[in-house]
Formats: sequence, C-alpha cells, structure tokens
Amino acid sequence: MSRLKALGKLGQSIWLDYVQRSLITSGELGRLVEEDGLCGVTSNPTIFEKAIAGSRDYDDELHAILTDNPRAEPRTLYELSAIRDIQMAADVLKSVYDDTGGADGFVSLEVSPHLARDTDATLGEVRRLWRAVARPNVMIKVPATPQGVPAVEALIAEGININITLMFSLRHYEAVAQAYLRGLARSAAPERVASVASFFVSRVDTVVDRELEAIGTPQALALRGQGAIANARLVYRRFREIFYGEAFSRLRRQGAHVQRPLWASTGTKNPAYSDVLYVEGLIGPDTVNTLPPATLDAFREHGQASRATVGESWDEAESRLAELQELGIDLVAVTEKLQTDGVAAFAASYEQLLAALAQKRGALLARSPGGRGLSPGGK
Repeated sequence: MSRLKALGKLGQSIWLDYVQRSLITSGELGRLVEEDGLCGVTSNPTIFEKAIAGSRDYDDELHAILTDNPRAEPRTLYELSAIRDIQMAADVLKSVYDDTGGADGFVSLEVSPHLARDTDATLGEVRRLWRAVARPNVMIKVPATPQGVPAVEALIAEGININITLMFSLRHYEAVAQAYLRGLARSAAPERVASVASFFVSRVDTVVDRELEAIGTPQALALRGQGAIANARLVYRRFREIFYGEAFSRLRRQGAHVQRPLWASTGTKNPAYSDVLYVEGLIGPDTVNTLPPATLDAFREHGQASRATVGESWDEAESRLAELQELGIDLVAVTEKLQTDGVAAFAASYEQLLAALAQKRGALLARSPGGRGLSPGGK
C-alpha cells in the first residue's frame, strides 16, 4: 500500500498544495488520485503566479482569449485560466466527492488577497467565483482575518463551501469554528455544506526558532522545531471538543459535516529538520494535510504512517508553549504578525502574477495588430 494511502486508513485526507494545467492534462492528477489516494487540491496566488507566469502551459489559452477579446486585461486573463484549472481539477476529483458523500474531493480557489480586510467585498467576490466555477466540489478560500470571519458565517449559511485560510493561532481557530457553527445553524440544508479550517504550521517554527536562537540558552535551543506542532495539536484538541461535543450534536443529527482542520504550510523550511516532520507529527482522524509536491514525494518515499499522532501528548504540547512564554516569546504577537504577513505575501504574488500576464499580453498583441493571428505559445 502507498504510504500516502496509509494516512487515509488513519483518517487523514491528503490534498495537493499545487495546481498547473499540465498536471491535469497529462493525467498526473488522476494518477495521484488512483495510486496515492489523493483527495483534494488547494491553490493560492503564489501557486498560480508560478504556474501561469512561470510556464508555457497557458499560452495557447491566452492566445485564444486575446484573439476573441484583445482588450482583455491581466486580471481577466488570470481568472479565466485559473477558473478553468479549478473546474478541470474538480472534475478529476468528482469521483472522490461522490464516493465520500460530499465529504471530500474538493478543489480550492482563493479570493483576491486585496479583499482580506473588506467583509462586503469578500462576500461579493466569493459569490461571483462560486457561480463562475459552478462545481459542487469547489471550495472558495477566505482568510481568517477579523473581516473575513463574518463573511465565512454568511457564506456557510448560503450553502457555499468555504476553505478558511491563514490561521496561525488557537484564537484564529476558535473564531473560525464558531463562525462555521453559526453559519450551519442558519443554513436551510446544513448537510450540503462543507468547510475546512486551514491552519498554517511550519511558518510558526520559522519565526519562533529565530527568536529562540537569538535567546541562545540551552533551554531555548532545545525548543527549536517544537512550537508549530504543539500549537497545531492544541487546535486539534479544541476541534475534538467542539465537533464531538454538545455544540455540534444537533447539527450532526441533521447530517452536517464536521469542519476538518487542514494542516497547511507543511513543507519543511529548515533543512536541519525531517522533510516529513509536519506530516508525521500531525496524523489523525478528521484532518486534512495539504502537501506541496516535494513533501508529497518525500512522504511517498520514506514517510511513516503507523499511528495517529496529532492526538498525542496534549499536556506536553501545553508545556512546550508555556516554556516559550516563560522565555519571553509572545506567541499571540507572533501569530498575528504571521497572518498579516501572509495576507501581504499573497497580495504581492497576485500583483507579480498580474504584472507577468501584462507582459505576456503585450507580447502576444504585438505579434499582430488587433490581436488577430497571434502565434500560439508565444510570449
């Protein structure tokens, strides 16, 4: 059995944190579903920036769009290409969606990161993208900012599948889980709605380890690489309390799905650590881990999936975070900054993508006046 499929036997769904047209058209995505038990795909502006601007996969499509409409702006070029990717990936994963009764098999598309601080604009954009993709197994990604959380509640109530992203703390998670519960309570058909709570992992260690190294004591250095998994395990404990407790019991009887924690940012950034650290340490029922391609390949090659680990050592996890606090590391401040920086990073990638598409657009249009007769694949 594939090591990745073994994670499924322990209750964890593996999604791929990557999308590109050739991944779908080559049949590779279908192979991952069939051979490795892949259950979903996530995307973000950084992924699309690399895929669309950094490859020739989309040039024929851009050529066709501009042939029909030479006035099409970079944002239009991006959206048409990205939406087509999401639709194609969702079609590949539809069998997973059907086989799991709508509990899995999702593909995620993110709203513009420039809307992260605007509730009303987020609501409008999510509704528009939901209609444009028109697939039951799509999730629209909304950041867990103070302005994003009320949008999540409203959208869940409307029956739109939401992937809430950029969570870094228990405080972020609590707000998102409660918004999901309130939205389901207002929904006419709660059994038809699905959601995941994307909790970012490795970035916490990146920042905390830097502070520990600055402190430099033996106690501080011994804590490196432990904060992120401890942080995530306590979120999982809270998930179990909420969704296996009284708060969710009535909705469960109505057929509602739990809002699974999704471990994001699980590629190892510190080469001193195992390249599957944030997979092996967070295995458990009712969870998703979305892996970048290199981490997925690494786990397929040498990952260990012998037991559920995310529910282990909750007391020890509390102790690790208490030790960080005793050393003067303010995890609340760290995680709030990580969320702010995450929004900014996605916005920067989005702008880089639009700039690259503007260059491609100009090159394509320059080949023929009026945008006619453009050479396919040209840059």
